[in-house]
Amino acid sequence: MARTLINLPKTAKPGDVIAIKTLISHPMETGFRPGADGRILPRNIVTEFVCRFEGEEIFRAELYPASAANPYLTFTWVATGSGRFTFTWRGDEGFEQTEAAAITVA
Repeated sequence: MARTLINLPKTAKPGDVIAIKTLISHPMETGFRPGADGRILPRNIVTEFVCRFEGEEIFRAELYPASAANPYLTFTWVATGSGRFTFTWRGDEGFEQTEAAAITVA
Protein backbone atom coordinates (compact mmCIF):
# COMPACT_ATOMS: atom_id res chain seq x y z
CA MET A 1 0.00 0.00 0.00
CA ALA A 2 1.43 3.35 -1.03
CA ARG A 3 1.33 6.41 1.16
CA THR A 4 -0.95 9.22 -0.03
CA LEU A 5 -1.54 12.82 0.96
CA ILE A 6 -4.77 14.63 0.10
CA ASN A 7 -5.23 18.31 0.82
CA LEU A 8 -8.60 20.03 0.43
CA PRO A 9 -10.63 22.33 2.67
CA LYS A 10 -13.04 20.70 5.13
CA THR A 11 -15.65 23.39 4.43
CA ALA A 12 -16.55 25.76 1.60
CA LYS A 13 -19.36 28.09 0.58
CA PRO A 14 -21.55 27.25 -2.43
CA GLY A 15 -19.83 28.46 -5.60
CA ASP A 16 -16.34 28.64 -4.05
CA VAL A 17 -13.52 27.38 -6.24
CA ILE A 18 -11.36 25.10 -4.14
CA ALA A 19 -7.96 23.60 -4.83
CA ILE A 20 -7.55 19.85 -4.39
CA LYS A 21 -4.00 18.58 -4.05
CA THR A 22 -2.93 14.93 -4.11
CA LEU A 23 0.39 13.14 -3.74
CA ILE A 24 1.15 9.43 -3.83
CA SER A 25 4.43 7.85 -2.82
CA HIS A 26 5.40 5.64 -5.76
CA PRO A 27 8.83 4.97 -7.38
CA MET A 28 7.60 5.30 -11.02
CA GLU A 29 10.16 2.99 -12.63
CA THR A 30 10.24 3.75 -16.38
CA GLY A 31 11.26 0.33 -17.67
CA PHE A 32 14.30 1.79 -19.46
CA ARG A 33 16.91 1.85 -16.67
CA PRO A 34 19.29 -0.98 -15.86
CA GLY A 35 19.41 -2.40 -12.35
CA ALA A 36 22.52 -3.26 -10.34
CA ASP A 37 22.87 -6.53 -12.27
CA GLY A 38 22.72 -4.73 -15.64
CA ARG A 39 19.26 -6.03 -16.55
CA ILE A 40 16.51 -3.58 -17.44
CA LEU A 41 14.19 -3.00 -14.50
CA PRO A 42 10.54 -3.73 -15.34
CA ARG A 43 8.23 -0.77 -15.81
CA ASN A 44 6.21 0.04 -12.69
CA ILE A 45 4.30 3.32 -12.95
CA VAL A 46 1.01 4.84 -11.91
CA THR A 47 -0.88 5.03 -15.21
CA GLU A 48 -4.17 6.61 -14.19
CA PHE A 49 -5.66 8.90 -11.56
CA VAL A 50 -9.41 9.48 -11.18
CA CYS A 51 -11.25 11.73 -8.73
CA ARG A 52 -14.97 11.32 -8.20
CA PHE A 53 -17.38 13.41 -6.15
CA GLU A 54 -20.39 11.44 -4.94
CA GLY A 55 -19.71 8.89 -7.69
CA GLU A 56 -19.45 11.42 -10.55
CA GLU A 57 -16.06 11.73 -12.22
CA ILE A 58 -14.73 15.28 -11.88
CA PHE A 59 -11.05 14.84 -12.84
CA ARG A 60 -8.96 12.24 -14.68
CA ALA A 61 -5.28 12.12 -15.58
CA GLU A 62 -3.24 9.59 -17.55
CA LEU A 63 0.39 9.29 -16.48
CA TYR A 64 3.33 8.07 -18.55
CA PRO A 65 6.91 6.87 -17.88
CA ALA A 66 8.22 10.45 -18.07
CA SER A 67 6.17 11.34 -14.95
CA ALA A 68 8.17 11.98 -11.81
CA ALA A 69 8.32 9.61 -8.89
CA ASN A 70 5.71 10.42 -6.24
CA PRO A 71 3.20 12.03 -8.63
CA TYR A 72 1.70 15.29 -7.33
CA LEU A 73 -1.55 16.44 -8.94
CA THR A 74 -3.53 19.59 -8.21
CA PHE A 75 -6.83 20.70 -9.74
CA THR A 76 -9.80 22.89 -8.86
CA TRP A 77 -13.47 22.19 -8.26
CA VAL A 78 -16.48 24.46 -7.82
CA ALA A 79 -18.23 23.68 -4.52
CA THR A 80 -21.75 22.55 -5.33
CA GLY A 81 -22.76 20.61 -2.24
CA SER A 82 -21.54 18.57 0.68
CA GLY A 83 -20.25 15.10 -0.04
CA ARG A 84 -17.41 12.68 -0.40
CA PHE A 85 -14.52 12.62 -2.85
CA THR A 86 -12.87 9.34 -3.83
CA PHE A 87 -9.38 9.33 -5.31
CA THR A 88 -8.16 6.26 -7.21
CA TRP A 89 -4.66 5.62 -8.54
CA ARG A 90 -4.09 2.64 -10.88
CA GLY A 91 -0.88 1.35 -12.35
CA ASP A 92 1.27 -1.48 -13.59
CA GLU A 93 1.40 -4.88 -11.91
CA GLY A 94 -2.24 -4.55 -10.79
CA PHE A 95 -1.55 -1.55 -8.57
CA GLU A 96 -4.69 0.22 -7.33
CA GLN A 97 -5.22 2.45 -4.34
CA THR A 98 -8.33 4.38 -3.34
CA GLU A 99 -8.62 7.06 -0.67
CA ALA A 100 -11.53 9.30 0.36
CA ALA A 101 -12.12 12.75 1.82
CA ALA A 102 -15.25 14.71 2.65
CA ILE A 103 -16.26 18.35 2.34
CA THR A 104 -19.11 20.31 3.89
CA VAL A 105 -20.59 23.05 1.70
CA ALA A 106 -22.76 25.51 3.60
